[in-house]
Amino acid sequence: MKEISASEPRLRLLGAGRELTLERFAAEVRAGLTATPKTLPCAYLYDAEGSRLFEEICALPEYYPTRAEEEILRENASAIADDLPDGVSVVELGSGSATKTRHLLDALLLREDGLTFVPVDISRTMLEESSRELLLEYPTLDVVGVAAEYADGLRAVRAEVDGPQVVLWLGSNVGNLDRPNAVTFLHGVREGLTADDRMLVGVDLRKDIAVLQAAYDDQAGVTAAFNLNLLVRINRELGGHFDVDRFAHRAPWNADAGRIEMHLESLADQTVRIDALDLEVPFAKGETVHTESSHKYSTAEIDALAAAAGFEVEDRWLDSNERFSLQLLRPL
Repeated sequence: MKEISASEPRLRLLGAGRELTLERFAAEVRAGLTATPKTLPCAYLYDAEGSRLFEEICALPEYYPTRAEEEILRENASAIADDLPDGVSVVELGSGSATKTRHLLDALLLREDGLTFVPVDISRTMLEESSRELLLEYPTLDVVGVAAEYADGLRAVRAEVDGPQVVLWLGSNVGNLDRPNAVTFLHGVREGLTADDRMLVGVDLRKDIAVLQAAYDDQAGVTAAFNLNLLVRINRELGGHFDVDRFAHRAPWNADAGRIEMHLESLADQTVRIDALDLEVPFAKGETVHTESSHKYSTAEIDALAAAAGFEVEDRWLDSNERFSLQLLRPL
């Protein structure tokens, strides 16, 4: 992968990343809204307004996952660090701002003279901003940022990182994959690890359905606004003619799949034109567009997932309400 910046000795940025282009957005909207059943990729929920709304969601009393995982890292960072070998490098998939990761960096830097952090994120802009912020906070940290999708990013990591590594995959991002694809993805990570490496994975746990549905359909309506904003984005960027008031946010529990789903439900029979696609999309009353899934796991299911992917659970930590699980996986 091409090196794009080496102006600072403690920072190297590799890869060009891939921003979500208008052409790609248009193609995926067309594909999703002409499919049966209709779907839209969850990645497009996160434009500027969607990202702002998601930050608001994370602060809601109903939305526990972010706080639960941060609590685990805050309270157990030292124990996690103790399970890792000396000289370990920290690799994070989908690093974003790396806010929660700082707890582990703090714990490792208490025992290490220096530390290499390798954030992997598709957005080069986000990667560069967060990397420079980290360098200001941690004078003994070296950052090798990889702007790429996960598969390409992991190949770059293998070429760049010497010695043991721990791969972080936080935020229950595993829950966005269906169960077979979760196995496939984790197995792909496992293939690039040695016996000395580890993987730290955050997973949201199965729990009372009322708690789950409240987390994804809050009383203040912020999650509804977040989901409906996808239609606003189509209107703005693709010349869509969605009347947002004629759609509603829904967050049903799919018991067969073991997941909360987010949908946009049409409140009437209607046809919506999207000018940039030269497309008219019919909706029946009650028909939905599936925008996101969040699979939930029991600890036994996590153990089985790990085993199917070539790992075993070496250690596990739960938050105080036992709603979220962070597990350290060891390659078999």
